[in-house]
Parts: sequence; C-alpha cells; structure tokens
Amino acid sequence: MKNSEYLTIPELAQIMGISRIAIYNKVKSGKIKAVRIGRNYAIPKKEVLEKAGDVVGKTLSAGQKKLIEEAVRKTVEEYGEVLKLLKDK
Repeated sequence: MKNSEYLTIPELAQIMGISRIAIYNKVKSGKIKAVRIGRNYAIPKKEVLEKAGDVVGKTLSAGQKKLIEEAVRKTVEEYGEVLKLLKDK
C-alpha cells in the first residue's frame, strides 16, 4: 500500500516500533480506526496523524518531568530487585 492514503498493520507497527499484534489488538478494540478489506485492515494515515498530533511535538513542563522522575524513583525503590532479575533474563 505504498504511496496511498492508508497504512497496513505491519507498516504502522514498524513506524510505531511495536508489534503487529499490539496494533491488531488496538484495531480490534477500536482504539485505532481501520477499514477491513478482505482479511486485512487498512488504517487511514489521516487517523494516525491526528492521534500522533496529540503526543508528538509537545514538550513536558517542569511539573510533568518531576512527576515522571518521582514515579520512576518509586518504581525502582519498590521493584528494584525484580527489575534486576528481569534484566538478566
């Protein structure tokens, strides 16, 4: 579907850096709008760009950064040993 107004599930998965199954599940749950064509789905590029606009290109405020840093600190504090074990696997 190159140079069209639609993306396939594998194309969107590659762009987003997540698995095809994750995209498929988002399509099935309605989080990503798609058109069914036979056994395949076509995802309008317009839909992807609108959703991306909500996240991409925005900077975090100092307060948001502080909240994230605090959440990471608490997670490492509470689950540090588990995270170390998971890293080794």
